[in-house]
Amino acid sequence: MQKLAFVFPGQGSQSVGMMAAYGDDPVLRLTFDEASAALGEDLWSMVCEGPAERLALTTNTQPLMLTAGVAVYRSWMARTGRRPDMVAGHSLGEYAALVAAGVLELADAVPLVRLRAQAMQDAVPAGTGAMAAVLGLDAAAVQACCDDAAQGQIVSAVNFNSPEQTVIAGHAEAVTRAMALLSERGAKRTVALPVSAPFHCALMQPAAARLAEALPEVVFARPAITLINNVDVASPDDPDAIRDALVRQAAAPVRWVEVIQRMAELGAVTVAECGPGKVLAGLTKRINRELTGVALADAASLEQLAQQIGAR
Repeated sequence: MQKLAFVFPGQGSQSVGMMAAYGDDPVLRLTFDEASAALGEDLWSMVCEGPAERLALTTNTQPLMLTAGVAVYRSWMARTGRRPDMVAGHSLGEYAALVAAGVLELADAVPLVRLRAQAMQDAVPAGTGAMAAVLGLDAAAVQACCDDAAQGQIVSAVNFNSPEQTVIAGHAEAVTRAMALLSERGAKRTVALPVSAPFHCALMQPAAARLAEALPEVVFARPAITLINNVDVASPDDPDAIRDALVRQAAAPVRWVEVIQRMAELGAVTVAECGPGKVLAGLTKRINRELTGVALADAASLEQLAQQIGAR
């Protein structure tokens, strides 16, 4: 049987009504009900009714995207019973992967990611930090530009999304300087990202410290599925090692290119993006052309993949 990998998206893939594409699936609603009960807030009405500005708040985006990813995963399992051979998640998506792998219960993960979101938001005063996507320049050149643009501030490469797409983050002025330098040195494009904090850079150390305080109180189990983490591109199965990786992940780069390449090394043939959006499926194809990247972005794509891999 061909090996199947599932990957879970993070912030940026949210939109009002994003669950409607999956149809009237009771598994989705039950999952949202479970998450809403754990959070004390109606996530289903939030995702259905918006407004978009409400979904865009980091403290809402993270619980919503976690729940959406888990809901689609549960829908897949209810339809097919076919567990993936390995899982990973992009940034926040790692928490959905942990739920899928049986490490975390959804009811524990939802309040945990809200705490993570609040800690990230609180780590840097509004307007102090920034992020930007850099297209058409390799990661080493991007980091070299960041080093030259820092001038005593923080700016660094934080998301290695594909060989030609890297995201930088840090102090707003340093990011602006880096964007100008990157354009001078051959980047095809630099795009400021509409985010509320400079995620995954050293400015997030206060958020990592808060996670370090909170995580020992949360029950973690050993993974039932191989899970490749962002921070080390490793698959620890000891709960304390998994907690440690999550703490470090908040202020460290997302090594997504290496994660996908590791999946290929482990024998994955199909990498399915589990949840709303198609960003990760596109990145998979740019990282390794031998892999098939698919997006489970609606009910039809769930059914199509099930038939393709003989899980029907």
